[in-house]
Amino acid sequence: MNVAAVVLFNNKNTLSAVDYLPVTDALLAGGIELSELVLVPYDALETLSSTLTRLKERCGAVLIICSAVLLSYARSAAETLAGAAFSDSCVLESECLFCVLTADMGGVENVGREVIPAIDRRRGQSFWRVVIKTAGAPAELLRTALERVREACPTLTVYTFERYADARTEIIYNRDTPKYTVDEGVRILSETLAEYLYATKDISLAARLVEALKVREKKISVAESFTGGGVGRAIVRVPGASAVYFEGINAYNAESKMKRLGVTPFTVEHRGTVSDETAYEMAAGLLMEGKCDLAVSTTGVAGPDPDEKGNPVGLCYFGVGTREQVNLYRYHLTGDRETITETAINLALFLAYRSLK
Repeated sequence: MNVAAVVLFNNKNTLSAVDYLPVTDALLAGGIELSELVLVPYDALETLSSTLTRLKERCGAVLIICSAVLLSYARSAAETLAGAAFSDSCVLESECLFCVLTADMGGVENVGREVIPAIDRRRGQSFWRVVIKTAGAPAELLRTALERVREACPTLTVYTFERYADARTEIIYNRDTPKYTVDEGVRILSETLAEYLYATKDISLAARLVEALKVREKKISVAESFTGGGVGRAIVRVPGASAVYFEGINAYNAESKMKRLGVTPFTVEHRGTVSDETAYEMAAGLLMEGKCDLAVSTTGVAGPDPDEKGNPVGLCYFGVGTREQVNLYRYHLTGDRETITETAINLALFLAYRSLK
């Protein structure tokens, strides 16, 4: 069964490139190879229509990959050709299977959740997967882990998708794969990545942290500076977070850190707000009231410029601990402002989870 993809792009704005590779990589990881991939300008209606018509005639499934802003436009084009309408799914069942995916993490997730199962049903072959979730693992270590699995278990397909230091590694296998082969692949990944492992199931970092806090009947508080409330926001998005989340303080300004968290004027003046001392005092300020069992603090330089003390962009500190002990962590992250901030949020969540192990 042939599977093709059409990527819609804006040829009038070179800055709005569509990064479709994570989506196509996710398809490959599920055992689906594209027979053809075509790039079409989103406003070239005749070209899009003729391309979809041609692919429909020679393929069992056609995927349309686009930015989120073009999602309704792409769905409409597929519906016109299929003579049917999408429901809540990204998959439209007709003589030809149409799938519309956004070129982001949501699209990657829909590949595994909806697209691969739909294509498998049509081609009469099923694949299963085991998910390993890690955070903060060095890229070289992730590559090493995958190479070890591929060398020891060549019948397995192993794939990793990483975004903002949060990595999802999948082991893909079919019905003919012996269980011991899958178990060996899981063992190699788990042992190689043990320091960075937070789940052997498909669960988010925040959900895993909330789960661990519930099991231990502990409450968490967060004091954030350069992450701007992102750590707390990630936690409260998890259903049931109210059982474990006590408070979040977004102390962005130096004065706020001193008044709300007890950071000393001496620390601010002599060490600066981006320092291990400030991270420690921010976490300690949360713990002093005795309302939480675990405290997390973040302070750093997200950019685009160094801070007033000359600290470079990407330098950040985390304080994570209890009333007995607060541990400090230093990172120098790379990337633009969004990448640095989002990566720091994930690292803070992971460090909080790891402190509960």
